Amino acid sequence: MSKFPVAVGGALLVLVLVLAGCGNEAGPAPKPQAGAPGPDALPTKLDALSADQCYASPRTQLPKGCEKYVTEVANVPGAARKRADDRDPQLVAEAAKLEQAVGSFRATGCTTVPAAGGPCSQALVDIAGALTGLKKQVDARPTSG
Repeated sequence: MSKFPVAVGGALLVLVLVLAGCGNEAGPAPKPQAGAPGPDALPTKLDALSADQCYASPRTQLPKGCEKYVTEVANVPGAARKRADDRDPQLVAEAAKLEQAVGSFRATGCTTVPAAGGPCSQALVDIAGALTGLKKQVDARPTSG
C-alpha cells in the first residue's frame, strides 16, 4: 500500500512540470499595430470621402445607408485638429462645424432611418457642407511633411 502515495505524488509532480512548461511558451508573436495615419494623410481621406454618394447627393441618400460614411467622417475633426497644431484656428473652427453636424446625425438616430428626407437628410447636407469647408481649408495649406 505504500506504493500508492508515491505513485500519486510522482504523477502530480509530472503534471505540475508539464503545465509549468506550457506557461513559459511564447506562442505566436503578436502582429505590430499599424500607427494612426499622420496629419498629412488628411487630404487623401478628404478626397475619398468627397467621392462618396452620401457627400455628393446627401438629400437623396437613405440615411441608414450612410452610416459607414458618417463613421469615417467622424474621424476627420480629430485629424484636422492634429494637423492644425494650434497654428490654424480656421481649420479648428471647420473641424468643430463638422463635429457638430455628425453629432446631429447621430443624436437624431439617423442610422436606422430607412427613407430620405427630414432631419436626417438635412444632417447629411450639413455634414457635406461642413466637410466642404474643412476640405477647402486643408487644401489651402501645404502638408507639413
